[in-house]
Amino acid sequence: MTALPLSRRMLLKAGGAVIVSFGIPSLAQAASNQPTGAPRTLDPAQVDGFLAFHADGTVSVFSGKVDLGTGLRIAIRQMAAEELGIGVDQIALIEGDTALTPDQGPTAGSTGVARGGVQIRQAAATARQALIGLAAGRLKRPAGELDLIAGEVRPVAGGPADSPGVTVASLIGDRLLDLPIDAKAPLRDPDGYKLVGQSLPRPDVPEKVMGRHVYVHDFSLPGMLHGRVIRPPAIDARLETVDETSIAGLNGVRIIRIKDFLGVVAEDEWTAVRAADRLKATWSGGQHLPVQSDLYSAIRGTAVARDAAVVSKGDPAVLRGSSQIHTATYQWPIQSHASLGPSCAVADITPDEATIWTASQSTHRFRLAFAKFLDLPAERVRLIYLDGSGCYGMNGHDDAAADAALMSRAVGRPVRVQWMRADEHGWDPKGPPQLLDVSATLDSEGRITAWRTEAWLPLATAGLPNIPLLGPQAAGIGQVQGLSAGLIDQNTDPPYAVANVEATIHWLKSTPLRPSNIRAPGKIANTFAIEGFTDELAAVAGVDPVEFRRRGLSDPRGLDVLRRAATLFGWEPRPSPAPARNGPAEGRGIAYVHYKHSENYVALAMAVTVDPKSGAIRVTRVACSHDCGLVINPDALKNQIEGAIVQTLSRGLHEEVTFDHDRVTSLDWAGYPILTFPELPEITIDLVERRHEPPLGGGEAAAAPVAAALANAVFDAIGIRLRTVPFTPDRVKAAIKERGA
Repeated sequence: MTALPLSRRMLLKAGGAVIVSFGIPSLAQAASNQPTGAPRTLDPAQVDGFLAFHADGTVSVFSGKVDLGTGLRIAIRQMAAEELGIGVDQIALIEGDTALTPDQGPTAGSTGVARGGVQIRQAAATARQALIGLAAGRLKRPAGELDLIAGEVRPVAGGPADSPGVTVASLIGDRLLDLPIDAKAPLRDPDGYKLVGQSLPRPDVPEKVMGRHVYVHDFSLPGMLHGRVIRPPAIDARLETVDETSIAGLNGVRIIRIKDFLGVVAEDEWTAVRAADRLKATWSGGQHLPVQSDLYSAIRGTAVARDAAVVSKGDPAVLRGSSQIHTATYQWPIQSHASLGPSCAVADITPDEATIWTASQSTHRFRLAFAKFLDLPAERVRLIYLDGSGCYGMNGHDDAAADAALMSRAVGRPVRVQWMRADEHGWDPKGPPQLLDVSATLDSEGRITAWRTEAWLPLATAGLPNIPLLGPQAAGIGQVQGLSAGLIDQNTDPPYAVANVEATIHWLKSTPLRPSNIRAPGKIANTFAIEGFTDELAAVAGVDPVEFRRRGLSDPRGLDVLRRAATLFGWEPRPSPAPARNGPAEGRGIAYVHYKHSENYVALAMAVTVDPKSGAIRVTRVACSHDCGLVINPDALKNQIEGAIVQTLSRGLHEEVTFDHDRVTSLDWAGYPILTFPELPEITIDLVERRHEPPLGGGEAAAAPVAAALANAVFDAIGIRLRTVPFTPDRVKAAIKERGA
């Protein structure tokens, strides 16, 4: 093992010490765990926690947030380089390594740029201010007349020929600034940005295209073994016996059993796969899941831990006392992350320290979880981020890492664990089911006068760090959970002007299957209900859906995206549904969200065709207007918005975890289908440029209105309201049959 000889105490004691030979570490160096220099601080309150200035004029940026395929590797460089007055090619980015980067919290909630990048930008602004101050004495010029340009501090009004500057390398190269981040350090004027706002290419793409990029699946260590875990036939079943003779024909296989945790390790992966398949074991007991067809009835019947009022304003009795109440129930299924590549991790555990290479989106937080179940001090545990196959919420990556850690500790050698497809679909933590009852009243002019939302949600999604890791749980080892399943109660009330609003959450004590924070946790289902029901009210009022929303909005940014999306789509005002026609029916729908009521503004219009005979829905066109404040990299942002739309269309049309009394049964792509390439619609993105607003994340918000716009478009096409996801052909045909009956 070649772990860095670093402890937090050593790092913090470094203070203003000179850094010796602190070169720019490559991804290969970080992956191979080689030292990158002398101790440095990890304090997120210090400039040196995020930035290192080198004698050759280059800069290393240390980010606790990681690039999950979102383009953070270029966006962070752009933000730092803009403030430091250098090119992005002069910046090396080190990400998600608990021994080298500050703890900036999980890469979740679209906070990579909005918090992580902003924090690094402020560190860079503080550094610029300090470097200008250092140079002012040498140049004998007031600091107000100087700027940091092209790697040197120089007079603003003079050119380099007649007004020589001082290089940053000569001021601070290979030394620590030993300076706290100044929250008031002035940022550069957005109107003068040269890098931020440009579609600069992502630095990781060429290596990925050429097959040279190091994914965690590619990573290996000398002497590494390959491991596989044997999961029980029922969730939480107890391991009774293991028949070691069942794999007697396979050489070099070692069986690992820790209470109910069962695994095998071998010198090569194929032997480990065969051993896991052949090893015979007996199990007893286990958790009994509800009947799938009764899922939502079971949710209503689940014990409630507590009720919570998300919103309560005006007089709720106005709704309850009305004789004209419109009501509906919306249902969202259990869904998997369905990562295209199964989870993988490598661990090297010794009695004194642990190093884990993982695709975790929360290396710092999971370091505490790993330290707990490995019984090691946190400073002796190091997690190093390497790209995985995508997650958008905690999938199986952290479980695979825990599996590898338990096996490595047991055998005293590095162990690589690669999940199989059935492991990924069957055992990754799931997006939980959601059930929402909505009701409202309208006045004589068709305006909403009262609104009530009642939602049944698992308590495990109330923002607590409570997702247990499978391996330690089966092994009976206490653990500190590293990540929460997300705050899924947001956007449960309408964004429109309503005098009387009540939104209540029934927090349930339990939920089928282990819950997780899947992309835009809860907000997709909530917006599906809120915006779907808003469309229902517009139809009752006989008002065009865009006009109905416009009447209830006063926020100029919300009105702007609604108008822009309608214009981009070519929306023609009329009430829904569309006039009936023979053959496949065409429809259009729109949905709007102010994400979390505090972040992005998104409006999305969609065109569909529905074949009443087959029940097939075809999405043909999507137009999205997206306002996330300051845009760092337009092309990278568009990629995120397009990805959010495509993934949520897949969730709305196809995705639903199936299960029996004991376990998940949708274990492959046939049982859990996703959107295919031929199903992709034309997607047009309109980015609203707001340079003087704070930057917000682009990974989640565009997903929120997709299912609602889809349901609204289907209603416009065939006059039938679909309120249960996914909208499979069988569900569509059943709804048509029910209406006919």
